[in-house]
Amino acid sequence: MNLDWITNNLTLIGDLTLAHLWLTLLPTVIGLVLSIPLGYLAFTHRRWYPTIIGGTGLFYTIPSLALFILLPKLLGTQVLNPMNIVVALVIYTVALLARVVADGLDSVSPDAVQAATGIGFTRAQTFFKIQLPIAIPAVLSGLRVVVVSNISIVTMAAVIGIAQLGSLFTMGFTRHLYVPIVVGLVACLLLALVLDRLLVLLGKVMTPWGQKGAL
Repeated sequence: MNLDWITNNLTLIGDLTLAHLWLTLLPTVIGLVLSIPLGYLAFTHRRWYPTIIGGTGLFYTIPSLALFILLPKLLGTQVLNPMNIVVALVIYTVALLARVVADGLDSVSPDAVQAATGIGFTRAQTFFKIQLPIAIPAVLSGLRVVVVSNISIVTMAAVIGIAQLGSLFTMGFTRHLYVPIVVGLVACLLLALVLDRLLVLLGKVMTPWGQKGAL
């Protein structure tokens, strides 16, 4: 590999990595926030489950490039506005996480919910203190899949000119250089590994009771 190209473009690689990270994390967080009430609604109103989960799931079948091109017309934004990518990835995140949240809540033992109700917890207290904490491992497992998926999808934005690690792929292709392509692949892989490990660590912090058996 031509190390000269890498050393001469470290600033560019760093900037593209930060842009990729921002375009991945922002829609993931927004999508998670939206998925929790949707998943809860699907869980508590079982007759709505097929509509909510099936409806949101259908959005994931939309090709990312087509969505990137359509959103500027729907949102009234410029084609090169990164917000188009954020909105698209929010849609994909909700498509994956709404089901995960609903199924995670469904895995909570009814006895735990009844016990909470018996000691006077309101519905909101039961959700935030009992159901959601118990469902955290399932939600984080789904979130790990979403993060890796979003890292991959973001690279497609390079086709329409949004700068991020995918730009190294188009740069390498147009200039007939393999080094930028390899660098982009390695950077995406490392980004996915780091974020995945951070989510695992977050899961351990948020569910300390799950670690007692391992001590």
